[in-house]
Amino acid sequence: MAKTFARLNKDIIIAIREGNSADPEMNPRLRAVLQNCRAANMPKDNVERAIKKATDKDTSDYKQVTFEGYGPHGIAVFVETATDNNNRTVANVRSYFNKYNGSLGTSGSVEFMFDHVCFFKIKAEGLDAEELELELIDYGAEDVGQDGEAIMIYGPFESFGSLQKKLEEDGREIIESGLDRIPTTTKELDPEATAEVEKLLEKIEADEDVQNVFHTMSSSTEA
Repeated sequence: MAKTFARLNKDIIIAIREGNSADPEMNPRLRAVLQNCRAANMPKDNVERAIKKATDKDTSDYKQVTFEGYGPHGIAVFVETATDNNNRTVANVRSYFNKYNGSLGTSGSVEFMFDHVCFFKIKAEGLDAEELELELIDYGAEDVGQDGEAIMIYGPFESFGSLQKKLEEDGREIIESGLDRIPTTTKELDPEATAEVEKLLEKIEADEDVQNVFHTMSSSTEA
């Protein structure tokens, strides 16, 4: 949970800085982050501290930087970071790839292997997934399906804003939302090879600057 809260803390700061507002009503991205904070049961005090930190002029700016490379056995790895010291982050990520038999690539070297999508999780009560999909197609929805007591909505990442606005206008309760990178192809490895790749993924995920890690290995739990 500490890692999740740290990621959400940075998300709040970035949302406020980029949206130029600490008012959720005026900042759609901040509204989305606060929904995710509630979904993760992030304490209210933590949220308030993050908002206060974001409005403090002395707080360092976080920049979103991505890294691409290959882990052992040809597994593609895409890393999203939020950092206030790019030199530190670059050095750290490169060292992880080198130490665990991987190689850090250039921008665009593996990004094409992932579909960049947005997603929304809303309460399913009183809704029909098929009917909802028809309502949301014009706003960018490409896949809508039932997931227990919730409905999951997926679309291209460019449609995040339009889908969020439509769901809010219709009074749908958004439980969680965000962006994801889904591999277009995956590679299955044997247990020994899987363990090698997981060592790299775990090391990258543990870095305080790392927000998300995506990969093309099918025999491991998604990172």
